[in-house]
Amino acid sequence: MPILESSMVATESPRLRPDAGETRPAATKPGADVGADIDAVDVDVVDVIEVASAVLVRNFELLRRRTTMYADLDRAEYLLLRTLDAVGPSDIGGLAAALGLDPSTAGRQVAVMAAKGLIGRTPSATDRRRSIISPTEAGLAKMNTTRAQRRVATEELLADWEQGDLRTLGEMFTRYNRTVAKHYLGGGEPTPPPSPAAAAEALLSSAGPSAGPR
Repeated sequence: MPILESSMVATESPRLRPDAGETRPAATKPGADVGADIDAVDVDVVDVIEVASAVLVRNFELLRRRTTMYADLDRAEYLLLRTLDAVGPSDIGGLAAALGLDPSTAGRQVAVMAAKGLIGRTPSATDRRRSIISPTEAGLAKMNTTRAQRRVATEELLADWEQGDLRTLGEMFTRYNRTVAKHYLGGGEPTPPPSPAAAAEALLSSAGPSAGPR
């Protein structure tokens, strides 16, 4: 997904700009409920979501470049390790399907991570031609370090948000990710367990009720 130009303001949306002579809604503090403001003007909500999701991708990239949350692992390595930690050892085909990648891309990523000592490969007990991918102790240690760094960065960023707003954001992110998994990781040809949708659900469910943002 392309990242928007850096000149775009994170909260800007074409449909939220008032027309000439229209009173602009009062600004709200971060984390405040802006639903009433949005409802007060004639906006295309899907258009708001579309541009907000594009800016969100840019902001995630901004966080990656300007924080130390990925000092030990890059995003792809972190997500692959989190997936293996959530669903257990998997072959290339199952791992690729769970991550929404083609097997060749997943295979290259696995080879790089194996060379770094982050994951290990062992022959399958039922088919010696297949390799089973598992995280190493070093890989899990780096995953947990990255997870802790991401938690700290998230907590600092959203420090002035109310708990209810944080819970709503977590619920909406989870619901959105489940919808994406349902539409783009479900169906199609059967894949070795775990299925793509089940793997995505296991990863989302690994964020326990008291664990906070991951």
